[in-house]
Amino acid sequence: MSPCRQLSIAAVFALAAACASLEAPFSGHLASDAQERRACAEWFQNLDARVEAAGVRDAQETRVAGFPYLRVSRLLAALQPAAASEEAVQALADRMLALDLESRRFEIMNLPAGQAGGVPESVARAQYCGRLLRELDLANPDARRALLERAQVPDDYILPHRIFGLYALTSFAFAAGVRRYEAQMRAAFLQEASAPAGAVVIRYAPPPGPPLSRARVATILERAATNPLGIPEVGEGELAELFAAYAPSFEIAVAGDYDLFGALRWLRDGETPMVDASDLAVYTQTAWTRYRDRVLLQLVYTIWFAERPEREAGDILAGRLDGITWRVTLAPDGEPLIYDAVHPCGCYHLFFPTPRAQALPAPSAAEEWMFSPQTLPPIAEGERPILRIASGTHYIERVALVRGSDSLARYELRPYGELRSMQRLGPGRASAFGPDGLVRGTQRPERYLFWPTGIDSAGAMRQWGRQATAFVGRRHFDDADLLEKRFRLELR
Repeated sequence: MSPCRQLSIAAVFALAAACASLEAPFSGHLASDAQERRACAEWFQNLDARVEAAGVRDAQETRVAGFPYLRVSRLLAALQPAAASEEAVQALADRMLALDLESRRFEIMNLPAGQAGGVPESVARAQYCGRLLRELDLANPDARRALLERAQVPDDYILPHRIFGLYALTSFAFAAGVRRYEAQMRAAFLQEASAPAGAVVIRYAPPPGPPLSRARVATILERAATNPLGIPEVGEGELAELFAAYAPSFEIAVAGDYDLFGALRWLRDGETPMVDASDLAVYTQTAWTRYRDRVLLQLVYTIWFAERPEREAGDILAGRLDGITWRVTLAPDGEPLIYDAVHPCGCYHLFFPTPRAQALPAPSAAEEWMFSPQTLPPIAEGERPILRIASGTHYIERVALVRGSDSLARYELRPYGELRSMQRLGPGRASAFGPDGLVRGTQRPERYLFWPTGIDSAGAMRQWGRQATAFVGRRHFDDADLLEKRFRLELR
């Protein structure tokens, strides 16, 4: 046998061994003599097979190899090295188990009729079996070590695209394009906002509610963070108060139906969800960022438009669906530290810092680091931002502060999770997002130009957790250290 052939065979066996090691400890559960343990492993295996076959995998959180009952977010991956104590490791595993259970609930709901069985029963089975296998694996030193090592979230950049796209060279052209866009946005923020001819400026406000004092917010956040990982996990009732208290108003230049936002709906046999502008919905979710030894709560608000229309023939940025995701990061005392925004494609990431967030220098002039077209004054109790949004492009043109009831047009706050399983017209449910985290049918022609950046289908709408936000460098909207790298925060 030739040395080359021997080397090839050795490589195949090495690869097979590596794959087998990634499947452990789950492979051990499948081969176990303990009937209950083996039955739970087989149940997960069968459920995963049905989910994959139906194409309903939920992409928001990352699965952990060898631990099919766990999923990990970028925050939990960042907290993993600090989980030194038994209590902290248990808390980390609990949250990873909860992420998987949440994702599986949506996957089970989205299975074709007849394949899911009873949804409550299947979710309860996933919870029971997940807890059983988690306790077995945490009690095993090798499995426990593997769990912590694999609790990572890969970035959303495709390395082969960057290699074959000669990114080391083409990144200079992309960086020049980014700088031109930033210069245009700075100029736009310095001008008086104006609507195009025939457009009507409509202001939308959140639902009215009782005022929420900063002292109460501080108490809520302090109480919510009394867990081994220090994550402010606010209860449902108090969370609704926070979302209402910090919700922004939107002032939108409306020149056509494409400027009307609303709830996402499925049309019969539709590939892409449509926007129901008669149902003024703003989707909310919690997020967290890590700053030094603290975990800070973030409140996230997303609105959806029907499309970004062509501004001219061959507009590579135009396509179905568009939107804005607005996020506020709260200090432990309840005062907003910084706002930032992005479109659901991961495009046009803007930062709006307050005086309690001082920008740090970029590590290099070329990297797409932190673009802030406007700073904000200290946010007084009872104030909230109002976003001026352009027609067509849906760019944020200005952020101001308002107080009290500022509009008769009211929107409703909805959980972002509703988008992960929506009723179809007729039998069945489906997520707005595909197994790759993208919204089908929203691809833009720009993807043919920007593929060397490594972003899959640049410009397409995508799910939370799958939003790469920089063409030059690597950056995600949900990076746990996003703000820590770019700002010096005054927490007090």
